[in-house]
Amino acid sequence: MGAGGRMAATERAAKEKDDLVAPTSGARSNSNQIKKSPSDPPPFTLGQIKRAIPPHCFKRSVLRSFSYVVHDLLISSVLLYLALKWIPTIPDYAALAWPLYWAAQGCVLTGVWVIAHECGHHAFSDYSLLDDVVGLVLHSALLVPYFSWKYSHRRHHSNTGSLDRDEVFVPKTKSGLAWYTKYLTNNPVGRLVKLVVQLTLGWPLYLAFNVTGRPYPRFTCHYNPNSPIYSDREWVQIIISDVGVLTAAFALYRLSALFGFWSMVRVYGVPLLIVNGWLVLITFLQHTHPALPHYDSSEWDWLRGALATMDRDYGFLNKVFHNITDTHVAHHLFSTMPHYHAMEATKAIKPILGEYYQFDSTPVIKAMFRETKECVYVEPENGGEGGKMRGVFWYNNKF
Repeated sequence: MGAGGRMAATERAAKEKDDLVAPTSGARSNSNQIKKSPSDPPPFTLGQIKRAIPPHCFKRSVLRSFSYVVHDLLISSVLLYLALKWIPTIPDYAALAWPLYWAAQGCVLTGVWVIAHECGHHAFSDYSLLDDVVGLVLHSALLVPYFSWKYSHRRHHSNTGSLDRDEVFVPKTKSGLAWYTKYLTNNPVGRLVKLVVQLTLGWPLYLAFNVTGRPYPRFTCHYNPNSPIYSDREWVQIIISDVGVLTAAFALYRLSALFGFWSMVRVYGVPLLIVNGWLVLITFLQHTHPALPHYDSSEWDWLRGALATMDRDYGFLNKVFHNITDTHVAHHLFSTMPHYHAMEATKAIKPILGEYYQFDSTPVIKAMFRETKECVYVEPENGGEGGKMRGVFWYNNKF
């Protein structure tokens, strides 16, 4: 190839890169409209996507996976030591030091939570029993019922984007909204209140009462082995999850009796609230965006549902959270892939996915408020001929 050919190829490559970023960045055009993701069946298969990824990206390493556990727990231990031994020596600056500790510890423990989540996907090692033991210990320490969430989350991955069968953050149609919804979403104070409740109480409410989860015909709870989420063969593991959470809760009770209730709130309780807030926000922003479609049973298929996912940029926290934030599309396509290969895999699949790959670089705080304002309910897309509606649904906020 001559110089002219190389230059043309370089220009084409640059243009393809720009084309890839521009429509998936979540940025508004001059007409103030967000470019929607394609919703028709894609012109590629899951096999073609997989073949674009280097084979080593699917290999799991026990040593490498454990290195992240040790790394996170070591940093968490150092932060705890500073909280117990250093902050008491600087009473004049405690009002600043404690919030810094809470923020740092909450972010690091969110990374621990993500590793336990990988265990639930069998992405930690080649040994299912090891994955479950590590996941059970780590999630129980964060008061998460490991197997209970593992199975409901697996069903989310099996039905992502389905209005009928997805498990969490299932959007409602306009007629299904509560009467007070428009009063909350039509003013900034209402949206702020909604966000505060969602980020503080959203996770425990989901686990205990299935709030924001898929509707079931009877009471649904992650702690109940007879919950309609689970099959009979999963009953024992749900009990094991409950025992794990109760064991951790009893340990916290004993520590509170030994060191004082408020001491435990400071060193553990507040960081746990931050962990819960992060995982709700991360999940919310991964699956809530004006550019993302949802499907009813007439249109939904697994691949289109898995692609109805948004990668986001959390800055340096991408690394702290083990890239669950900016590689979520690849994670939904290949959930058993370890997180330390997900960035490489994401780069490999972008040329295949084209406009089906969605990435939004909007700052997280801005995106959080925007999506709360604009993604209120979903309505079906007009098919064009004769005004017939398709089973493809898009977010709206008009009342």
